[in-house]
Amino acid sequence: MNFTEVIAKKRDGLELSAEDIKHFVKGATDGSISDVQLAAMLMALCLRGATATETQALVEAMAASGEQWHLRQSWPEAVDKHSTGGVGDSVSLVFAPWVAACGVPVAMMAGAGLGHTQGTLDKLAAIPGFAPAADRSQAWARLQRCGVVFARQSESIAPADRKLYALRDVTATVPSLPLIVSSIMSKKLAVGAGKLVLDVKCGRGAFRKTFGEAKDLAEALVGVAKAAQVAVRAVISAMDEPLGPVLGCAEEVREALACLEGKGDPRLSSLTRKLAQHALELSGKTPEEAARALDVALHSGKARAKFDEVVRAHGGNPDWELLPRCQQRLEVTSPAAGFVCAVDGELLGWIAVEAGAGRRYPGDAVDPSAFLRVLVRVGDPVAEGQTLAVVGWSSRHLSKETLKHRVQKAFVLGPEAGSPLPLVLAELV
Repeated sequence: MNFTEVIAKKRDGLELSAEDIKHFVKGATDGSISDVQLAAMLMALCLRGATATETQALVEAMAASGEQWHLRQSWPEAVDKHSTGGVGDSVSLVFAPWVAACGVPVAMMAGAGLGHTQGTLDKLAAIPGFAPAADRSQAWARLQRCGVVFARQSESIAPADRKLYALRDVTATVPSLPLIVSSIMSKKLAVGAGKLVLDVKCGRGAFRKTFGEAKDLAEALVGVAKAAQVAVRAVISAMDEPLGPVLGCAEEVREALACLEGKGDPRLSSLTRKLAQHALELSGKTPEEAARALDVALHSGKARAKFDEVVRAHGGNPDWELLPRCQQRLEVTSPAAGFVCAVDGELLGWIAVEAGAGRRYPGDAVDPSAFLRVLVRVGDPVAEGQTLAVVGWSSRHLSKETLKHRVQKAFVLGPEAGSPLPLVLAELV
């Protein structure tokens, strides 16, 4: 069938066959379909949507477009974890060593920051010498050595996803649910872990703003995983205000260390524990056994020691005094007294990006020393002149007055205390 006919089918709301979808993915991978036609199909999928059958076929075709690692065959107990992106989300840095210290291997294909969020790969890059696994042999060696691997997507993993994502970025089709699901799950299936824990973010600081949007995404991700015979759990977590207290690479590593020592931010620690509990239960532990194992790993110091072990296995230096520190700081104070009614997590994320903790444009360098630390939360009383947040940076040329006004705008004050949403909004098991 001519691919124009396939585009027309989806344009008219008809269901694509598995062969239609394989044709689409093959053309994206080998260049046999033009960018113009690929973009037209992406827009048709964005506007018309896709059935569960179409989405499953798209995921499987994209996963098969490149190398597959078949992780579950060599490491049947290994668990993968994925977050859909938020701010102050240092969970992966705490989750991996904590779960591994309980005897369950962790394999994550981590990503760089996207938009207003900070990525796990960028945070790990703040550690001197840290090098994520670039291929299957490196991944297996690191799993063997320390029970954890952080890998980056290579050119051989789901190449169709890289091509289609680049086109989605410039054709306003990023929000499409089937395209989001296929992008996430194609890489998960290509790596091939048999167990997966999902953290789907919901709120102003997330890419899915409403609970309904987040629930639709969580259900679609879980459905694809189960159809691929992957044991899966999903949590929908609140992301209106930042999860942890700090946004920025080196500072988030420091916060992760504090959590692994039992001294970290309670929100960050609580959500990480919830996800780690699911990971251990997927690996066969009862809820009571999982909770006990997490307590022992944390309080014995094994989880904290595992982080140093993971860093060494990835070529990094666990001398934490070597983490970058900012050269300039600005304390932003409250212009009035009141109670914190809301915190705009997305705006704070963009401010952190502007300070250097993320990329303003493709190819922009991330400053690992840059950060934004949040000092007040929804429901907190605030006095006039009290510090709301601290911004740190080194290499960017920033207007302190502009920074001050933007940070102040992110904190909404009122005469009465606001009530924060529960951290965990729903669980899919």
